[in-house]
Amino acid sequence: MKNKTLLASAIAAALVLTAWSATAQDTTAQGNDTAAPAKAKTLDTVTVTGSRIRSVDVETAQPVVALSREQIAATGLTNVSAVLQRMVSTNTPDLTAQDTLSSGPAVGGTYTSLRNLGSQRTLVLVNGRRWSTDIDGLTDLSTIPTSIIERIEVLKDGASSIYGSDAIGGVVNIITRDHFNGAEANVQYGENQKGDGQQQAYDLTFGSHTDKSDTVFTASYQNTDAMWDRERDLTRTSYGPRHANVGWGLGQYGRVVDPATGQDYVINHGSTDTGNLANYHLYDPTSTADKYNTQQDMTFRAPTRLKNLFVQHRYNLTDNISLHAAGNYSERTSSSQLAGYPFQSGVNQYTVISGQNTYNPFPGQDVEFFRRTVEVPRISRNNVKMSHFNLGAQGYFTLGSQEWSWDADYSYSNASIHQLTTGNLNLLNAQKALGPTSVVDGQIVCASADDRANGCTPWNLLAGPAATTDAVRNYVFGIEQASAQNTTRDFTANVSGGVFDLPAGTVNLAVGVEHRRLAGWFTPDQFASSGYSTDLASAPTNGKYTTNEAYAELDVPILQGMTGAQELAVNIASRYSHYSNFGSTTNNKYSFRWKPFEDLLVRGTYAEGFRAPTLSDLYGGTGQSFETFLDPCDSAYGAAASNPTVAATCAAAGVPASYRQVDQAGKLIDSKAGGQTPVPFLSGSNSHLKPETSTTRTLGLVYSPHYVPGLDFTLDYYRITLANTISSVVASDILDYCYVQNDPAFCNRFTRDASGKITALNESMANLGSLKTEGYDFGAHYRLPQLPYGQFAVSLETTYLTKYDLQTGPGNPTQTLAGWDSGMQGLFRLRANLGVDWSLGNYSAGWTLRYFSGLRDTCWDATTECNAPHYTNPWIGGFGASNKGAVAFNDIRFGYKLPWNASVSVGVNNLFNKKGPFYYNVVGAGTGSAAYLPAFDIDRYYFLSYNQKF
Repeated sequence: MKNKTLLASAIAAALVLTAWSATAQDTTAQGNDTAAPAKAKTLDTVTVTGSRIRSVDVETAQPVVALSREQIAATGLTNVSAVLQRMVSTNTPDLTAQDTLSSGPAVGGTYTSLRNLGSQRTLVLVNGRRWSTDIDGLTDLSTIPTSIIERIEVLKDGASSIYGSDAIGGVVNIITRDHFNGAEANVQYGENQKGDGQQQAYDLTFGSHTDKSDTVFTASYQNTDAMWDRERDLTRTSYGPRHANVGWGLGQYGRVVDPATGQDYVINHGSTDTGNLANYHLYDPTSTADKYNTQQDMTFRAPTRLKNLFVQHRYNLTDNISLHAAGNYSERTSSSQLAGYPFQSGVNQYTVISGQNTYNPFPGQDVEFFRRTVEVPRISRNNVKMSHFNLGAQGYFTLGSQEWSWDADYSYSNASIHQLTTGNLNLLNAQKALGPTSVVDGQIVCASADDRANGCTPWNLLAGPAATTDAVRNYVFGIEQASAQNTTRDFTANVSGGVFDLPAGTVNLAVGVEHRRLAGWFTPDQFASSGYSTDLASAPTNGKYTTNEAYAELDVPILQGMTGAQELAVNIASRYSHYSNFGSTTNNKYSFRWKPFEDLLVRGTYAEGFRAPTLSDLYGGTGQSFETFLDPCDSAYGAAASNPTVAATCAAAGVPASYRQVDQAGKLIDSKAGGQTPVPFLSGSNSHLKPETSTTRTLGLVYSPHYVPGLDFTLDYYRITLANTISSVVASDILDYCYVQNDPAFCNRFTRDASGKITALNESMANLGSLKTEGYDFGAHYRLPQLPYGQFAVSLETTYLTKYDLQTGPGNPTQTLAGWDSGMQGLFRLRANLGVDWSLGNYSAGWTLRYFSGLRDTCWDATTECNAPHYTNPWIGGFGASNKGAVAFNDIRFGYKLPWNASVSVGVNNLFNKKGPFYYNVVGAGTGSAAYLPAFDIDRYYFLSYNQKF
């Protein structure tokens, strides 16, 4: 085993038993201790069952799963997002640590997504209350350390009628520890087999429990080190080792364009005499000799560090009234690195090497140039300080013969973000450093005395990175600062209880109100916004809105204890929401639960939902991005190459028949993956956006045979339909709408020059699309009877995706994406977790198998990695697909309880060091990631944890 660390060796020696399963258990399972909290059989806490009614007799009609504190620890992971992604119903969130090219205040955070619907359509609660969201509508889970978590409950159903906006894909409710007496310390360390990506977590908890009060205090620290693209063959180049010479960008040695002939010349590597054309050679765009592999300077998965303080107190004022308060402060730092900027004459401001510059090989003539400034990589550092406070009271009272409960809470959240970016150029200073020079006292200096007085130093740009002196570096490279802040104020009040009794049970009612105010702003670096920097220019974001909401929920038992109907009940809920920006919306939900006999529960729901537009959607400033896209008019790889109708449409628009798309390095694209634009594209918000709307249908059953205690099966069907989806219309779609779908409404969003090259493109938000998804969840859990050789438990959780149909705009073809790799998102047909759990006395062990089915990807070309060449892709007008295989990862864990009230555990994730397939659509997503899905393990991962109770 290569690069085997000391930790790896120690763990490998200790691991002789199979792993503890981190698979979530369905909350309706009988005989399952970890699932029990999600049955809402306690009046202490509102749990995520999709219901506000507090009744110990209500068995959930919605599919809810739970992860216990022990299950979280068994994963060996130290952040909530990574833990949730192990669940089969979750998927890759909107932003990941692999999104190196992403920008904005949300970068560096960790997020979650349910049902492949995106992080903005997944509601996150902490103790049943909304957690802070940023101006992009994202909830950063990195501000919640795993050390404060008692359990995580996940509702896999729409719940806007109960919780309001965003609960379309489902709800994640993080329940914190509130009953703890004594002290506890935890230490955890893990690292990849390559010796990178180290994860450390340390926490200390104190608690006090009396008849009158409960107090819990936790201090924690987490650190995750960087993983670098250059460390692995899988990620060392953009498209992996099979195509190691493809995807290289602009080179680190200067290239100039002959003003007379248009030919490109590159300085001989290592030469500093750039004023002499004899020291140059002709540029060969088909060779990598004069290009640069940008992956070698980029982070693969970015590092993060989190410090957190958490305190929670509950005081019983009377037997029926309690007061509670909680405070959480976290500070996260993260960073990511890109290769140096691909500096060239045509970006932002037109910059040239002056004809009066000593280093110009064409004296007397201004020349255009190309060079990547690898000597100063682009580094973004984010610092986020987040505070959350909650004050409230709850109690119980009797109304007639019925018991009622009430609660009222006020929550305040504030997140302040500061970004520091280095590695971008000040184009005004760069032009001066490349401007006219003169000789003073035998030294080459900037010709302008005023410029010299302000620090101007001539830049021998074409000579490569070694010729950039510290003086030049300080003059032409800037330090940029941006800041953002978002604040949420939320007041809620709820009351629930019995209304009257029926022969089948009590009719229960819950009603409540909520007032919420969101405000946020983002101020980009002022100089970058001016357009005189090589950074992506963007305008400030500033906005706010308020919402007033009221809901009612009624639960009616119809039959009980009858043949064919041991239980039959219906639940109806409705929520009215008034937003200050777009108006009002009402969303209803209807559900039933039916037990034809004691062992079988049949359940179903119909739910309406919505997602309100975010502050960025409504009030965001114009931004820039360098996207990767495929031009359909490209005569070799675009749709025009194989579709005569598209070719004719392109020709009618004035695009030359021989037009070829050029990437950022000035090279012709060489695959259907397209290339990164050499000019920035613009995107913006829309203050007239309306909310997205959804309908969710579920139907399922839970079977728990009484003759086999500890065994249960769950099967649930879901279908979710979204309309008026909010999204920016990306470059590839705009071009496809214009040329492939022949929709003239999109043809005015971009411009071309006479050669066909796209010179500008404008993307903006719109309520344009729709999405339909459906599938099945199946679970089986069996806790065997106690045996002489230990206690065993077996679990299986699966989800099967039957449909994921996306329509990006009216009249556009439906993208049938189930089973496809869609950029960073793998829309797997089948995901499954199989686990075996064992314990005997002080020993415990277990094993988990995580399975991902294969996906369909874009062909490399017509003859390479294209095992389905005749597949027709209707939404891009092209042909061919590459079907790639499934992958499974095995995890094992071993634990031991020590005599001094402590425990230790060791484990290995991805025991057999499996790798997932390469997916070239990942590169096509334009996030800067290599061709490897974030959902996959990249390496074998070892971890060790120690727990000490006092």
